[in-house]
Amino acid sequence: MPAEFPLAWALVFLPWAGAALLGFLPRERVAALVNIGVSAASFLLALLLLAEPVGVQGWTRLDALNLPLVLLSFLIGLTTAVYSYGALAAETLDPLRLRAFHVAFQVFMGAQALALLADNLGVMWVAIEIATLASVLMVGLHGTPAAIEAAWKFFILCGVGIALALLGTIILSLAARPVVGEEDALSWAVLREVAARCDPGVLNLAFVFLLVGYGTKAGLVPLHAWLPDAEAEGPIAISAVLSGLLLNAALQAVVRVKAVVGAHPETVPPGALLLAFGLASVLVAAFALWRRRDARRFFAWSSILHMGLAATGFGIGGPAGHLAGLLHMLGHSLAKSAVFFGIGAAVRLRGSQRIADLGGLCASYPALGWALVTGILAVAGLPPFALFASEFLLVTEVAATHPWVILPLGLGLLVAVAAKIHTLQLLCFGDPGPGTPPAAGPEKLHWPSLGPIWLHLVLALLLGVALPGPLRAMLGEAAGVVG
Repeated sequence: MPAEFPLAWALVFLPWAGAALLGFLPRERVAALVNIGVSAASFLLALLLLAEPVGVQGWTRLDALNLPLVLLSFLIGLTTAVYSYGALAAETLDPLRLRAFHVAFQVFMGAQALALLADNLGVMWVAIEIATLASVLMVGLHGTPAAIEAAWKFFILCGVGIALALLGTIILSLAARPVVGEEDALSWAVLREVAARCDPGVLNLAFVFLLVGYGTKAGLVPLHAWLPDAEAEGPIAISAVLSGLLLNAALQAVVRVKAVVGAHPETVPPGALLLAFGLASVLVAAFALWRRRDARRFFAWSSILHMGLAATGFGIGGPAGHLAGLLHMLGHSLAKSAVFFGIGAAVRLRGSQRIADLGGLCASYPALGWALVTGILAVAGLPPFALFASEFLLVTEVAATHPWVILPLGLGLLVAVAAKIHTLQLLCFGDPGPGTPPAAGPEKLHWPSLGPIWLHLVLALLLGVALPGPLRAMLGEAAGVVG
């Protein structure tokens, strides 16, 4: 076994070993600290990947596409664990449910790493299924009728999606077997090399099933119905990991399949289908934002919109389109998880998720209110944050190569930005709703609540105005990996 191989698997098994340990820790505070410790160790281990050679190593691969996503996943995993240290105490969960949360969280993190690092289609499918099951458990933890309904909707819809993805995986491997044999028919690297010699009709069929299957997990319209409920009813930490991590893993799977199918000159261009799903997601989500009265559901719909924007970039294709899609995934994960952290803190303070009940945050809790102002501006795609840079790059590329896309894309962006600015005013500068409890003072907001928010926003700012040279080169190389 190569020396490099164990590191990739260590990133999988360290969180899973932590999950096994957390299953035996009944004390809430101790379990929360151990959860942070495991997450910190996993993040430090992920940083070692920067020194690892790229390429296929057994059932795993490391390349410019998944390396930044792995680092981002474990960073958000660490900040979510820190945030949960104070937030879970207000979730009114009994000891058994708290233990279940910590176990499911670390199981999810290990599965997320495996989904991103897997070179084998079957292994990746299993990893995304494990991550989904862990997420379903976290969504339903409150045990309320709404939480149970959200968990079942998540399980059923994503179960159908993962079944379709499995069928697409089988079809794709069948397309490759006449060329490479049975042993290597599930390797991304091998499939990319031999795709031009496979049957184009079989490749087209496989892409349709895989796009619909993993597109369900990525929250693309019309496969999105589970996402608003799941992000609104579970513990606030699940909103951060769903929008910032699981959606990225699913979209990365779609992008890799697109690269394989697109390598055959006689297939139907896969980018066209991805572009259609992306534009549909942008338009439907943009107008749906104006009907949301629940803060967490509002930003869940924003996740659908941003996944649509990333899919649009990958659908447009080319180095600029792919770079826009990748940068958008990174910027969205950082900004959206920061906003969910802020909304979670506001919900704890006010005891309600309704936007009308959360008004006046800048006056009542200035540190939290201004953090949310900054986060919502970042999520709205305004300068100088990363989402502005990715959207500007996307619009520029669309104008140059697909001018007919400008109208639907521009309409979706304008409607969404207006909705987010309107909600920002209601949340941060509006008047508290009737019956809202009086402000309890800034002493109730400790660093585990505010620290992760500002860390994410600073990183999103740096990605927008001062993208480091090595990361810029990595994202450019990743655009080549995509196709």
